Amino acid sequence: MSHKNVNFEKTLSDDDYGLIVGEDGTLKGIWVPRHKEHMEIPEEIANLCITKFNLDPNDELNYSTT
Repeated sequence: MSHKNVNFEKTLSDDDYGLIVGEDGTLKGIWVPRHKEHMEIPEEIANLCITKFNLDPNDELNYSTT
């Protein structure tokens, strides 16, 4: 099976969030719209991250510095 490369940002609208998942299924990051960078992640997305990845993206202890 082949996959067509598509620019990640081009697949999202101005208000979309994107989850970046590693090959091993771990959550590696969350793409946040630039105009929402200083806001909390919406509850629906946070609940998905908590349920599937056991990680609350709105908890500052989970913020990466790298």
